[in-house]
Amino acid sequence: MIQEKINQYTEEINVFPGGDAAAVEAFRIKYLGTRGLIKDLFDEFKSATPEEKRSLGKVLNEFKKLAEEKYQAVKERSETGGPAQTDLPDLTLPGESLVEGARHPLQLVRKEIVEIFKKLGFTVAEGPEIEDDWHNFTALNFPLEHPARDMQDTFFIRKGGNDIALRTHTSSVQVRMMESGKPPFRAIMPGRVYRNEAISARAHCFFHQVEGLYVDENVSFADLKQTLYYFVQELYGEGTKVRFRPSYFPFTEPSAEMDVSCSICKGAGCQMCKYSGWVEILGCGMVDPNVLENCGIDSNVYTGFAFGMGIERITNLKYEIRDLRLFSENDVRFLKQFGTEIV
Repeated sequence: MIQEKINQYTEEINVFPGGDAAAVEAFRIKYLGTRGLIKDLFDEFKSATPEEKRSLGKVLNEFKKLAEEKYQAVKERSETGGPAQTDLPDLTLPGESLVEGARHPLQLVRKEIVEIFKKLGFTVAEGPEIEDDWHNFTALNFPLEHPARDMQDTFFIRKGGNDIALRTHTSSVQVRMMESGKPPFRAIMPGRVYRNEAISARAHCFFHQVEGLYVDENVSFADLKQTLYYFVQELYGEGTKVRFRPSYFPFTEPSAEMDVSCSICKGAGCQMCKYSGWVEILGCGMVDPNVLENCGIDSNVYTGFAFGMGIERITNLKYEIRDLRLFSENDVRFLKQFGTEIV
């Protein structure tokens, strides 16, 4: 409320044209008098919260200074018999430059990832960030007592017969796509996900993922490997090495984690890759037949692969950013480092 009043009064003061001594005195009484508007603002400021005081204190003092300077200017003009018209700008002065905005680094990388997969015929699908248990867990081969549920610390909104939670991965979008359509499917699912983790330089309670799904007849693990190999070459450049390591995910079988050679040290070893020369960027695998059946797809006819990656991890490697918290602090000094692309 105080900020709104300051904005309104500032506009009134800036357009005040001045006038004779009576008009100038009325201006002083209205804004600077013992019962004036500025006195009222300072009285209201006393009851503000500590957070509001920190943000409004400087603004309020600057507003008072503006009113005092305006009063002195119109008073001097009225005493010298100067013109009472509104102050006109000096048209010979250069104009005020506008600061261009910039896309967030996560959005820059997300856009690049989307464009790469579009070349391979992948469309973009989206889904709700608030999900039920079926789409977030059960349909993806997480039985109710499955220990894999403990791998993801979930923000539950309501627990009961149909648990409602903030989604822990964008795999839920894959389920919705397969339930509502018929194969073939070829899509990626970018979006924000949430997990109940302590915030640190290496972890956050929310982050961004891009997951992919391809379901059709005769889809093989070789198709998965070639798709991801193409993606890595486009993202990090030709010559980037790739390796797959066996892993486990409830919704894919077989499953693997994919590493790429560190683009910072070129495989020699550095802090980013923990001196191994390799950085893990995503998990992948063939869609488990149970998942296909849960979504009404005949697993005897169709096969498919899926993959998922964290956009923060990709961005860290691309721009050598070592603290995840920088992505959500909105520090203009940090954001300005990534160019001025605004399209």
